[in-house]
Amino acid sequence: MKGALRLLLSAGLLLVGASGASAADLKLMTTGAFRPVVQDVVPVFEKQTGNKVAVVSDTAGALIRRLRAGEAFDVIVLTSDGLDALADIGTVTGDSITPLASVGIGAAVARNAPQPDLRTVDAFRETLLKAHRIAYMDPSVGSTSGNALAQIFKKIGVSSEVERKAVLVKSGPAGEAVARGEADIALQQASELRLVPTIRFAGLLPAAIQVYTTYSGAIAAATHEKDAANALLDALSDPALEPVLKRRGLEAP
Repeated sequence: MKGALRLLLSAGLLLVGASGASAADLKLMTTGAFRPVVQDVVPVFEKQTGNKVAVVSDTAGALIRRLRAGEAFDVIVLTSDGLDALADIGTVTGDSITPLASVGIGAAVARNAPQPDLRTVDAFRETLLKAHRIAYMDPSVGSTSGNALAQIFKKIGVSSEVERKAVLVKSGPAGEAVARGEADIALQQASELRLVPTIRFAGLLPAAIQVYTTYSGAIAAATHEKDAANALLDALSDPALEPVLKRRGLEAP
């Protein structure tokens, strides 16, 4: 068993066992930013409870569109604002909404590339102007980081310059474009950039323009597995997960 899972078990997480109850099949929908934590928690949850969890990962906007189209689920991880809106229309139970983690936007480059200057807003602006190709999530797909970056580019006056050399990513880690040699810098939430092992995470954007997003979990109002869904949400929100969050590039909410 690898380090993160061993940590979860040794920390005493996920103590809700199947203990005589029949195993449940759950569907967990999550944004990409929280997916690394899901990858660590779910295998242990399944092992200790006997429940099975099917994981669906997509951008926040895409998940909301899927729910509006009637896709069923048991637990969802989404931006806090998104969950509040879903609670208002009865898709999730409002009293189940639980903050899980927050994450900022960072930059990543090839392993052998020079360190980009992220120390100040002016330095970051120059880094963007000097870059040949810049990979980031396409705002049109409902990406949280993509929309935040579009506002950052506008704020620091480089929107047109960045658009001319943008490598827009529809799904998955933007850092994969750097790994394939299609871009020399990738900008995305830190937890997603850290998923690509063949590139180097260079750090977070300057504090003056940084955008942190809080992700929360909630239970579907229509779930038929309420007890098991509650147990999964408890596992995802356990305070003992803080070392896992940090390793994955997130922070406690």
